[in-house]
Amino acid sequence: MSLRSLSLIALPIIALTLIYNASQANEPATTSSQAGTTKTIVLAGGCFWCIESDYEKLNGIIRAVSGYSGGHIKNPTYKQVSAGNSGHIEVVEITYNPQIIDYTRILDYFWHHIDPTRDDGQFCDKGPQYRPAIFYKNETEKQAILKSAAAIEKNKPFKEPLKVEFIQASTFYPAEDYHQDYYKKSPLRYKYYRYACGRDARVEALWGAK
Repeated sequence: MSLRSLSLIALPIIALTLIYNASQANEPATTSSQAGTTKTIVLAGGCFWCIESDYEKLNGIIRAVSGYSGGHIKNPTYKQVSAGNSGHIEVVEITYNPQIIDYTRILDYFWHHIDPTRDDGQFCDKGPQYRPAIFYKNETEKQAILKSAAAIEKNKPFKEPLKVEFIQASTFYPAEDYHQDYYKKSPLRYKYYRYACGRDARVEALWGAK
């Protein structure tokens, strides 16, 4: 049984409480309210619960919606995507206020919150459905992504090559309701999953302590 599956069922309260108490200082901040024209970007960085949680801490982010993109069937289910049968990747569609946070800053934040050295999954989640990717809507966005990747390649503190995929945007399918804001709905199970998966430990090993 996968760690993701374990996080969706009951877990020992004592162990979970210890993890919960240890991470109280890192509770997500309130998301930004919508103001003026908004834009969207779709990102894949492994478990969409984690990407959603990470981005909703940022000022200027209006909402982050977990979902699926890049596959070959319509309206995929979590079961189909997680089994690797639909061709989709777990993604998050981020809506942001460009007057507060720009595209470049969103990309830079992304690089520093994933493991860009892997294209076979992320952290404890293995398979192409968990590979890291950035989806672009037009040539301007594609060039911005390439520029961001070049800057990361030049300054990254590790030797491994970058393996993040850049993909032409296609239909975004929101995930099932129980996946949305999972870190808020089930904070103990979410924190157990994230801790046991080793996400934060690996990110710190790659990029250094935040």
